[in-house]
Amino acid sequence: MIDQSTPDGRVLAAALECAAARSWAEVSLLDVAERAKVPLAEMRASFPSRSAILAELVRRVDAQVLSRSERAQGQEKRDLLFDVLMTRFDVLAPYKAAVKSIAGSGNADLTLLGPLLSSQHWMLQAAGIDTSGPSGALRVAGLAAVYASVFRTWLEDDDPGHARTMAALDRRLRRGERALRQLDGTAATFARIAASAPALLRALLRGGKGARDSAPASEPEPPNP
Repeated sequence: MIDQSTPDGRVLAAALECAAARSWAEVSLLDVAERAKVPLAEMRASFPSRSAILAELVRRVDAQVLSRSERAQGQEKRDLLFDVLMTRFDVLAPYKAAVKSIAGSGNADLTLLGPLLSSQHWMLQAAGIDTSGPSGALRVAGLAAVYASVFRTWLEDDDPGHARTMAALDRRLRRGERALRQLDGTAATFARIAASAPALLRALLRGGKGARDSAPASEPEPPNP
């Protein structure tokens, strides 16, 4: 996943090595630079923070998953998504100790929210699932929740066959699929209502105008005495 022939690659590899050796919360940028044998001033150009290192690691994992993903003709999208996410865990497997250290290092870093949601967008795309519009945003958010839940299971799953992880992923994807069907049905209903609203409004206006035109003229008031 990481080409260590480049300074950036050495920094990423060093960050994972440091995280595997001790808590990521205790690792400084200087620690990473020294382990990578990259001057701190040079590392600053690409990685001004530890969050920047993690964001690039997420992107590298995405690239590996996308390069390995294959779509079989006629395969259900849920099954495709299952394969994509299990491929992601396979890509992460050699770095599990480091990933576990990073995940357990403290509160979530909100600056990583964008890269993590973008990652889920690409996982859905790899499975041929649309991510455009409001319903697409719901799918991305829904998959992020599914992945976060199964990720915690994967961290504790020591079985080489990842039986617990696969069972948890299958269960969460089935549950999420049912929820998204309901949301899609609701969205379709609102879309039909919105599409028919202009015609309905015109009909109501025409009806109101016709009623006014057909109403008898009111009798003139008698003159004041």
